[in-house]
Amino acid sequence: MLTLNRWPRAATRLLVPMLLSAMLVAQQPQKSMTNDGVVQLVKAGLPESVIIGAIQSSPPSYDISADALIKLNQAGVTPDEMKAIIAAQQAGNTAGSSAPAANANAGGGQAPASTSQARWEMPSVAVVSSPSPQVLPIEKTQLEESKIKPHSLGSLVGDSALTQGMQAGVSDAAWDTATHMNSGIGGAAVLQTGGIVSGLLGRRPQTTTYVWGIPGAASSNVLHTATPKFGVSFAKAPGVNPDDFAPRIVKLTPAQNSCRLVGAAQGKEDARSDIAADWEIYSAFVEDPVQVNLEKTGEGNYNVFPQAPILPGEYAVVLRPVSKNMKISGADASRGQGAGLMFSAVWSFEVAMDAH
Repeated sequence: MLTLNRWPRAATRLLVPMLLSAMLVAQQPQKSMTNDGVVQLVKAGLPESVIIGAIQSSPPSYDISADALIKLNQAGVTPDEMKAIIAAQQAGNTAGSSAPAANANAGGGQAPASTSQARWEMPSVAVVSSPSPQVLPIEKTQLEESKIKPHSLGSLVGDSALTQGMQAGVSDAAWDTATHMNSGIGGAAVLQTGGIVSGLLGRRPQTTTYVWGIPGAASSNVLHTATPKFGVSFAKAPGVNPDDFAPRIVKLTPAQNSCRLVGAAQGKEDARSDIAADWEIYSAFVEDPVQVNLEKTGEGNYNVFPQAPILPGEYAVVLRPVSKNMKISGADASRGQGAGLMFSAVWSFEVAMDAH
């Protein structure tokens, strides 16, 4: 039995190691949160508010490239969760870029005039014609090739190799891997193994038809109005001048119940491996535009809606160059970056049969 005189000394022996352990744990750096970590939380069924809280309270180590955000969307990550991811990573980038300036000042050096990186946000689209705005997820089109001249999108639906490539998504994935490696050999390998080109034997023509499409027979975004109104924002899109683009609505062409074609254009056979911005993609672009009204509410911010009720079917909001003669790098178009990101991004929706 402990006496009163011995109690403080015994208690100290017990408490000191516990306090030291607690201090060591507190001093350990907190583990960074990644894209995979967020996906694990989503798959575990945690509430959105809990996931956003984890994103905001953890050191950021996210990939917020276009392809990575699309993968997050496909994994079930909500738009608000993705916004939290982007905000957290941007804040981390800004903090990291300002640290060297602080160290330079402390050592008597001269800091650069501007140390923080420009903040950017992915383009976004929301249905604003309903009582509660509905955010549409951004989708990146598949870029495939066809031997058929694009007189119309309907003339391309019979190309089974094209539709199979759209559905599988193999060509784009392989192409991204090769082009990010900046390997000419890798690019040639993709042309031999990609969905469309694998069917082309012998000498290829000097020009080919490039086709933009979305895998899947129908959009999961079903609208019950024939006069939808969309709020579109791309004021802080990375690597572009927002004044160079404007939103449009296009009708999609279903193809063999496996994909929906967005548009097509002819280009050099090596156009999508070319880093030079010399391809006038939109000058002779084939698509089915809907006549729309545009309300510009600010730089890179618009409301867009059809001039008349549209028929039931598959549609998409897209971003198009104001000038049809804008030149875009084929490599940017295939990777979905800069002006290519704007051109490749779509927000698909279906107008239901009972739309009013």
